[in-house]
Amino acid sequence: MLSLRLPGRASRAASSLARRAALRPAAGAAAQSVDSALLWVVAALLLTGLVMVHSASIALPDSPRFASYAPTHFLVRHLMAMAIGVAAALVAFAVPVREWQAWSKWLFLAGLVLLVIVLIPGVGKSVYGARRWLSLYVFNLQPSELMKLFVVLYAADYTVRKQDSMQSVRKGFVPMSAAVGLVGLLLLLEPDMGAFMVIAAIAMGLLFLGGVDGRLFAALVVITGTIFSLLIWLSPWRRARIFAYLDPFDEANTLGKGYQLSHSLIAFGRGELFGVGLGGSVEKLHYLPEAHTDFLLAVIGEELGLVGVMTIVALFFWLTRRAFEIGRQSIKLERTFAGLVAKGIGLWIGCQAFINMGVNTGLLPTKGLTLPLMSYGGSGILVNCVAIAVLLRVDHENRQLMRGAA
Repeated sequence: MLSLRLPGRASRAASSLARRAALRPAAGAAAQSVDSALLWVVAALLLTGLVMVHSASIALPDSPRFASYAPTHFLVRHLMAMAIGVAAALVAFAVPVREWQAWSKWLFLAGLVLLVIVLIPGVGKSVYGARRWLSLYVFNLQPSELMKLFVVLYAADYTVRKQDSMQSVRKGFVPMSAAVGLVGLLLLLEPDMGAFMVIAAIAMGLLFLGGVDGRLFAALVVITGTIFSLLIWLSPWRRARIFAYLDPFDEANTLGKGYQLSHSLIAFGRGELFGVGLGGSVEKLHYLPEAHTDFLLAVIGEELGLVGVMTIVALFFWLTRRAFEIGRQSIKLERTFAGLVAKGIGLWIGCQAFINMGVNTGLLPTKGLTLPLMSYGGSGILVNCVAIAVLLRVDHENRQLMRGAA
């Protein structure tokens, strides 16, 4: 396993000329201050999500639950979330990476406080039995979404600070595991197992990239897998979801725990290769629950077909791959924290997109996770935009250094 240990002064001096020579060919690419291709891909995902959220939610006012809403209610709120997200992203982009590192521990602590506050009866807002939101009147804030970004920053800073102790169980492994365990406990009390899975994947991935001992990492994988298995087995409704996922079209499951998945699969089946056309979905007409949030991809599959779904998959693959490329470039420039943050954002976006797509297509059991940058949800859009801004900032500083090295 390659270690990300920070080189000493002698090592940096010895490799300075070689590193400059290696960076010279890339100096031309550094002429741009931001990655325009990354911006275009993110814009494509955001705008496609906006169109599909409107399409998936336009019939919701026909339901008694949303009878007081206008047909454009969710479109307007999604536009507001995007506007706030873009404004927050501009502010986040202006913050140097070293400031994110300096504030990482405090942001993580603030996230823990918010996760505690949301559990207080009368303070946290409960929807469908889950207490996950704080009402800010203008919109509802979901602390678990903020925690995903805070865990990326905290885990990256932890890995850099504990670089010499990453092979130690007591000094390197236990503290980070305890921090993630505390976050997981608070999330399970909401409950929000989906967010816990994403956060655990981020933390484990950054520990692996940070050079944790291979045997410790294998033990961590086994322990995490065992914990999630026990959580599922000890929870009757989670266990019922697993059995329904294995056979969603069974008569006992189709109208029960497998209802959502069966209608999602019907939507993909109706879409075939090129889809039934934008706005032509039948499943969004109160057959497929949460079509504008967790199951937005199913509506995309029905209206835009396999071609539309594969385009979305390709865009997320490119975004995840680009985040790792930016991370590798940062590490070559001896900016380990920035590199781990970039890779952590790639892990987060890629992992959550993979889980959401797997749930929609029946490859994974049903979980309440949105499609990043696309699904309806103000907190998710806001935090995703800020995360992309931090990624662009890492790349921007890389380009500045490469320009100076040329």
